[in-house]
Amino acid sequence: MSGGDQHYYFGGGDHVTLHGGSGNVGIDKRVTPAQELPPDVQEALRALLVLAQGLRAQVPPASADALDVALPALRAESDVPPPERHRALLAVAGIAATVGTLGTPIVQAVNHILELMGAK
Repeated sequence: MSGGDQHYYFGGGDHVTLHGGSGNVGIDKRVTPAQELPPDVQEALRALLVLAQGLRAQVPPASADALDVALPALRAESDVPPPERHRALLAVAGIAATVGTLGTPIVQAVNHILELMGAK
């Protein structure tokens, strides 16, 4: 690199810097450990999972597949970034909204979780 070296770090992925020579080996792991969810959010997520798993048998196969994609991010013990969990919550609420009254408790549970997480 020339005189005014600039370094930019985007996101939380791996970053490798090489400074001349050959055979350089090095990696800077910039991974932030996930924060543990508060107990009330964990409990609400567990309750939502039970409801969502019950809903799965009541929806068309394409919606069931979408639930299968979303549900792992909603496990309280899942180490997922907050935006991914938020997207999964919205996906589940969207699917639940399409089935009418059967989905109402799920939509309410998602709204409650979003409130607990300060995302609403």
